[in-house]
Amino acid sequence: MALISRKSFQLYSCCTPASRSALMTLSKRLNFIKGQRKPRNCSSVTMRMLCVKNKSQYLFCRKKHVQLQMQPLSVNEAVHLCGDTRNCTKSDNVQMDEQLFFKKLNNLRTSKDIFYFLGSLEVMSDTMAAGALQRISEVEVDDNGLKNPAVLENEVFQALCFQFECASSRLSNTGLLNALQALIKLRVDPQSALMTSLLSESEERLGRAQLTAENLCSLGDSLLELGGPSCATLEQIVDHMQERNVERWSPREIVMVYKILQVTAREGKQRQNLLNRLNSVTFHTVSQLSPNFTSVILNSLVVLHQTRAVFLATALCKHSVKHVPCFTDHELVNVLEAFLYFGQKSQIFTEALERHVPRSIVTMHPQTVSKVMHYCCKKMILSEPIFDAVAEDFVCNADRLTTDQIAAYIIPFGTLNYLPPSASSLFRKLEAVLHTRLRHFQPHTLLNLLHSCVLIQRYPINFLPKIFSPYFLQKLQAQPPGLNRVVMSQLTQLFLSVTLECPFYQGPKLLSKYQVKACPMPHSSLDVHLFRRVKTALLYLLKKRMYFASEVSTRYFYIVDIEIKLDEEGLVLPAAQVEEVHRRIALCVDGRNRFCAHSHNLLGEEAIKQRHLQLLGYEVVQIPFFEIESLRNTRKMADYLHKKIFPCTYGLSS
Repeated sequence: MALISRKSFQLYSCCTPASRSALMTLSKRLNFIKGQRKPRNCSSVTMRMLCVKNKSQYLFCRKKHVQLQMQPLSVNEAVHLCGDTRNCTKSDNVQMDEQLFFKKLNNLRTSKDIFYFLGSLEVMSDTMAAGALQRISEVEVDDNGLKNPAVLENEVFQALCFQFECASSRLSNTGLLNALQALIKLRVDPQSALMTSLLSESEERLGRAQLTAENLCSLGDSLLELGGPSCATLEQIVDHMQERNVERWSPREIVMVYKILQVTAREGKQRQNLLNRLNSVTFHTVSQLSPNFTSVILNSLVVLHQTRAVFLATALCKHSVKHVPCFTDHELVNVLEAFLYFGQKSQIFTEALERHVPRSIVTMHPQTVSKVMHYCCKKMILSEPIFDAVAEDFVCNADRLTTDQIAAYIIPFGTLNYLPPSASSLFRKLEAVLHTRLRHFQPHTLLNLLHSCVLIQRYPINFLPKIFSPYFLQKLQAQPPGLNRVVMSQLTQLFLSVTLECPFYQGPKLLSKYQVKACPMPHSSLDVHLFRRVKTALLYLLKKRMYFASEVSTRYFYIVDIEIKLDEEGLVLPAAQVEEVHRRIALCVDGRNRFCAHSHNLLGEEAIKQRHLQLLGYEVVQIPFFEIESLRNTRKMADYLHKKIFPCTYGLSS
């Protein structure tokens, strides 16, 4: 972090007596003009750096006995005092010139040009000087911080800082708070005399209720950006804001209060009554919110656990769709977290992501890509454009990802049962990364990752000896969530996969005490309504309930939705019969929850179940929801099942 060095400023009293008179006159040239205040005698101001303009060149007094190379000023030359507008021949035009000043300032793209521009001016108001600092921060600060710390050592910059430090009590509210914001963004030391002076003056004016709503917003933003503000000061800002009419707050004021409430809530100071009013007002201003404001408010609603603000959250999520291309990485993460928290899912939002992510993935932060994949996984959204782009990005950039990010990239492919066109390259890269960094993965992260691979028939044979080792299992048990039923089901399914699908595997086996007899599949649970319709149609077809069994446990921990037994001649046997069973039919009644959203693609959990049931000797017959939705009566359902289960004919054994 680059800091302004206080050692670079030398005291005015250190100058030689012979030079003081000239310095006093020359220093007045850079002083800010501010109206409606009586000018202060500049001799009472301690001058640590003096900046003058003479023959288009700024001269600085930096050392104790500097000799200034300059021409003497004319006795009749105009002198501009701090706050003195009456003695300034140009001061009547300063406010009128500000519009032109900011127009020129905003067209400058480098700090060098800005300093040159400022060097061409003879006088400026404090708001103009603060605006110059803000423009410097805009061009010199990016997501990684201050690009060129040498900017802080520039003589013009230091002269501006000196003036703000010395004249803090005589600055306008706008000049004071805009300068504070800019200096914080430029990473100026919060403990320096400059920042201490500006912060102290700001808090004094807050205590005297001298700040407008816009000023309160600026101060609030500055304190939040500075980090570690006292809750008392932030609470004071909120108190002053409440004195204004909440219904008339601007979007910026609304966002600032949300951000402050978000910080104070961490100290247990949550104002639900104010939040209720704020949520109500915000609902009517959603259409006016910028991408940043939309993201901030959604994040605040999540952090503040505003589960009752469903209408506001829904409106914000809908509004965010049109901003997807404009969101920064951090803003997009906030929006995705809000979609997950409030249970929102929008096809239009998905389509916007599908356009944005493939185009921007090269520049997106890996954590943002991870959050996009996490969102798709939780919402069961199989987006081929997004998944294909992520697969290609993984192949190129896997080495710079963290272990958690690697898992976040890969697990959704298994969960949603999708192999991208670059699958061979993807899993070759994953295997190479695992060989290099296996010991860096947390146990549960590694298990989730390898389990997702077997869901799509990518078998981590080389890594299973580690997974089935007592040492690894002890580490799993020692870390949350420990060896719960879900974790043990993953272990069992890994073991079952290599047993059934990789008979050549000769490595360690999973001990029986870590195996489960039934697999909990939260995503693949039965659709009760659909299940009843199928059973009713089967009863109509087979005449008696004894000819089929429902929810049958197998010897390999899978549960068959409906089982039908046949003898050697193809006749249907009673479900309870054990002898003379020649064929077993497993009916998989697959409701919407077993497929990806808006898709006919089975989820990984259901796909591996049906694959394993076939290997266990069952004839798997899939009854997907989309084939029977239009069948409105039992007779049509029975005809459908007849053709599906018994394509030729069927009979009963008794």
